[in-house]
Amino acid sequence: MDRVQVTIKDVVPTSTVLAPANVSMAAAPGTVNEAGGLIGAGRHQYPLAAGAFTVSDVFGARGGTHLGVDLAAPAGTPIYAAADGLVVASGAASGFGDWVVIDSLDESGRRYSTVYGHMYENGIFVHAGDIVLMGQHIADVGSNGESSGPHLHFELVPGGRLTGGHQVDPMPWLAGGTIPAPTTPYCENGFGTPGGNLASGKVPPELEIWYRRAGSLCPEIRASLLAAQGQAESGFRTDAVSPDGAQGIAQFMPGTAKALAPDGQPYVIDADGKGYASVLDPADAIIGQGRYMCAIAKTIEGWMSEGKVSGDLTALTVAAYNAGEGAVLASGGMPNQISRHYTETRPYVARILAAEPGFRSLGSEGRFQADQSSDLGPQIVAAGQQWLGTPYVFGGGGPGGPSDGGFDQAGFTAAAVFAASGSTITLPRTAEQQWERGEDVQLLNAKPGDLVFGSFGPRGPSDVGVYTGSGRMLHAEFGGKVSEVPLSNGMKARRISR
Repeated sequence: MDRVQVTIKDVVPTSTVLAPANVSMAAAPGTVNEAGGLIGAGRHQYPLAAGAFTVSDVFGARGGTHLGVDLAAPAGTPIYAAADGLVVASGAASGFGDWVVIDSLDESGRRYSTVYGHMYENGIFVHAGDIVLMGQHIADVGSNGESSGPHLHFELVPGGRLTGGHQVDPMPWLAGGTIPAPTTPYCENGFGTPGGNLASGKVPPELEIWYRRAGSLCPEIRASLLAAQGQAESGFRTDAVSPDGAQGIAQFMPGTAKALAPDGQPYVIDADGKGYASVLDPADAIIGQGRYMCAIAKTIEGWMSEGKVSGDLTALTVAAYNAGEGAVLASGGMPNQISRHYTETRPYVARILAAEPGFRSLGSEGRFQADQSSDLGPQIVAAGQQWLGTPYVFGGGGPGGPSDGGFDQAGFTAAAVFAASGSTITLPRTAEQQWERGEDVQLLNAKPGDLVFGSFGPRGPSDVGVYTGSGRMLHAEFGGKVSEVPLSNGMKARRISR
């Protein structure tokens, strides 16, 4: 890790407001996410104590691919929240090893993220959904992921790291400056985020922005899926009421709508800032639908990691929305406990998954068209080949295709498998997690379409690609682009099946 010596003078926490301001991120004009009321919008400070670090790499280094600053410090040095905000990501992330992403509001009420990378799992002290205050000890410096020594990789992202924003040099802001306005303010249509995969004109026009925003809440739940679900639930009728008492466009039962989400707020919140929340208000109901689906997906992901549940995450999340999470847990997967699970829940899941591709925008997940009657492996290769030449973007991509203009390694393989499977197989977001999917295959017996893993560490691999045969793979090359390249030494293969 090249070091650039920079002298840092003693600083005190900087603030661009004289008095705390109560601001609701949920009602802000930006992309709606799971944030709640925050105190102290606009104030900020350095993420490491003065005198505790040196700047070892600057923004824009490595040919412009380094989109943050590296602050070198001894392992275990405390990392502090640079601003008040909501933790929207905490845990494993390709390249970072582990990261924390905090969404905050500036003095004008605009969303931005601060990103903290290369910590170890046991050195992170906050979880997604936590509200943190400026100066709170959130993690310790580590050297996890693509790192050559202990340091904090720190990013500043106007518009939001997970909602289509773009990184800027954080040093002027840390020194007391104001945050630049997002280059694409608030990602208003969801493009650049998972919300961008919704085709225009597929839902009633007044609902489109809300499906886009709800589809930007978490990587597991896409706008096209929520739209297909809304069609199945109510036919997009905002006044629909079922015989069981479910209400509104998302068919919420009153108790579920008022139940508390992981962020401590009800699932159905006042999303459009009118002063109250209602399941009969389409904005509130659709954002509530996204919030509830994201919470279900996170719960099921946890059960999967514990070996309690198996199956496709998307299908099981849809099933749980209909039959309840408890039915998925009790069945160890797709609900199978009572006759209604066969007569209602399973057809419900099949209908939504079949309809979902019809709500996707053309090209949002590439030009590849899956053939369910053909072998999966060659289709994974074909799906991946459509993205040859796509730039490498640290943390970029996922099942829905490129994000922020590109892919990292695990984002690329997740996109290829998702497209090849006809949107039925959703891989986790990191190489370490993908390594736990599928079946082990001897490299000598690998076939085109198998996933190949490398750069193994104590927690598993940090690199992954798609095997194409003859010792080669499709791979998102760090600092380069998606290319077909020779396998790296020591790679191992796993086969993904339908």
